[in-house]
Amino acid sequence: MADSDGLTIAGEEISSRLWLGSSMYPSPDLMVSAFAHAQPGFVTMSLRRQTAGDVANNDYHERVSHWLGASQARLLPNTAGCQSAKEAIQLAVLARELFKTSWVKLEVIGDEYSLQPNVFELVSAARELSAQDFKVLPYCTDDLVVCEALLHAGCPAVMPWGAPIGTGKGIVNPYQLRTLRARLPEAKIIIDAGIGRPSQAMQAMEMGADGVLLNTAVAKAADPVAMAGAFAASVKAGRTAYQAGFMAERDMASPSTPVAGLPFWHRSGRQRAGCQSTGRQDVDRKGKSQ
Repeated sequence: MADSDGLTIAGEEISSRLWLGSSMYPSPDLMVSAFAHAQPGFVTMSLRRQTAGDVANNDYHERVSHWLGASQARLLPNTAGCQSAKEAIQLAVLARELFKTSWVKLEVIGDEYSLQPNVFELVSAARELSAQDFKVLPYCTDDLVVCEALLHAGCPAVMPWGAPIGTGKGIVNPYQLRTLRARLPEAKIIIDAGIGRPSQAMQAMEMGADGVLLNTAVAKAADPVAMAGAFAASVKAGRTAYQAGFMAERDMASPSTPVAGLPFWHRSGRQRAGCQSTGRQDVDRKGKSQ
């Protein structure tokens, strides 16, 4: 079932704000059980040119496809491992032919150590793929100018990292995420990479993200199925909290039951009780002194 307030990207309604990857699970059975428990809006599937011919016979792909057929989730092919715009474009075209979908998670990696995107090649690939009628969801940094360039290139959403892929560090730059939300109020922002705990996913949603994409935190959990459910609950709770609106933070304590709002007889009773208590203490002190 779709969220109560709905998530629409490229004119299409997405069934959930939690999206999951399909790699690194202990087994295909645990993978599909985790999907069933979390009911993600998208399931990502990596594709490399050298293994494309084996995808149709891959047990994980077969199980993902079968599960997707009975769910509201969508398949999101991923150009993982690409290091140039040309390579990413070729792989995206191949993925569209193989998976029969125009959705693509666009990755163009610029640094193998941090897996940071090459933003110059990324924008170039996004522009070309958008011209070819792909629905491009780009994995990018949290840089405002980069996100603006990707949106101008035709991407219906941007997917900035919370932290480097697979680190589980969560939102390492909350200021920047708040800046993106404030400066791009109409844009769809999906936090992709670095989320390790449900509380971190909730934090991202509380800060105004439209969704969260993760893989390792569920696939490598001791109990992937239970963890998938925990992430689904945290994403929903964070979204609800963001919509509800937060109280303003204060530097001083503020009583939840102010004295100024109490009836006069209640206040006077408290004052008399205080005086009597003080009087008894004075008598006790006098008695002890004598």
